[in-house]
Amino acid sequence: MIETRALNVEAVRADFPILGRRINGKPLVYLDSAATSQKPAAVIDAMDDYYRRYNANPHRGVYAISEEATAAYEGARQRVARFINAGSPKEVIFTRNTTEAINLVRYSWGRANIGAGDGILLTEMEHHSNLVPWQLLASEVSARLEFLCIDDDGLLQLDGLERKLDGVRLLAITHQSNTLGTINPIRAIAEAAHRAGALVLVDGAQAVPHMPVDVQELGVDFYAFSGHKMCGPTGIGVLWARRALLEAMPPFLGGGDMIKRVKLTEASWNDLPWKFEAGTPSVAEGIGLGAAVDYLAQFGMDAVRAHERTLVGYAMEKLQDVPGITLYGPRDPEVHGGAVSFTLPNIHPHDLATLVDREGIAVRAGHHCTQPLMDRLGVAATTRASFYVYNRTDEVDQLVDGIQKAQKVFA
Repeated sequence: MIETRALNVEAVRADFPILGRRINGKPLVYLDSAATSQKPAAVIDAMDDYYRRYNANPHRGVYAISEEATAAYEGARQRVARFINAGSPKEVIFTRNTTEAINLVRYSWGRANIGAGDGILLTEMEHHSNLVPWQLLASEVSARLEFLCIDDDGLLQLDGLERKLDGVRLLAITHQSNTLGTINPIRAIAEAAHRAGALVLVDGAQAVPHMPVDVQELGVDFYAFSGHKMCGPTGIGVLWARRALLEAMPPFLGGGDMIKRVKLTEASWNDLPWKFEAGTPSVAEGIGLGAAVDYLAQFGMDAVRAHERTLVGYAMEKLQDVPGITLYGPRDPEVHGGAVSFTLPNIHPHDLATLVDREGIAVRAGHHCTQPLMDRLGVAATTRASFYVYNRTDEVDQLVDGIQKAQKVFA
């Protein structure tokens, strides 16, 4: 058994320039990594180096700096493939973000494989990005939407999964809820879906940054995630899919780089992965994502997960001491990721977020792009604190102190 090394959080924090800022005269306490993570100097430097030394289009030039750009961009793809244990870098499609990756599947695979009366199975905890695309497809082709419900602890009710899967062509599910923090048992769910003849798409935006993810071990068909939530830049995301599916799917966008041969009235498509990457790519962002993958890989994702499990356990314990607080999501840190949502009586989440910002504490308030989940919880919004590699337990203490100060304002 390999022992997981504990993160040296002070050394990690030194890698993030923004954490040296002061907000309202107080040190920044950044607790909104579920929205977007901060960026280490290694990522910022990698992107700066590209723009300063070898800024050029990849794939299209035979001159030196274009070939350097190609090597760096495709090298990043290879590192991403290793990070999630893809079968091949050709299965890694670069997109703008998770949302675009899911829409790619909806447009390319969904329109060709889902028809009238077919089922699409979703859950009550999905982000809008994994709801709205399937609503659009269902409306276009007269498919039906089905939903897995959650219990009062924020866990999926899976007793009726086999029945729900009857007639379903696609199960689209989040790996980890961005609101509740719930970590879903993807492998077991995928096995059940495949027995019923359904394919499985996973929204991994909240999982890949925070835990080991092996797409082959999970046994899913499509897996989507974003760079900006895992220490990388905005504007770059990933769709992983089984190669046979990608080979059979038509292109998502048409234009340069995704073609082999173009005539006036017809065209043939490029090989994977470029078949799905039309136009000038986000070169600097891809290079930045490669640097982010290297940055996280040095710790080991088991260590990242262990650190967050400790933080979440501590946060759940401390927050329960706040008078009147309602916590949402599982109480067990083993199935609870790095996001903790809560409400307080007589204080709107937006007011709370504004008041703790005076203490330099950044938290998110709102529906977190999960309005149907808010309806299920019976609230309009929650406050959410979300943790990452650079957070410490004393920042949880500062959050609790900030909440108590806010309560005094409304007393």
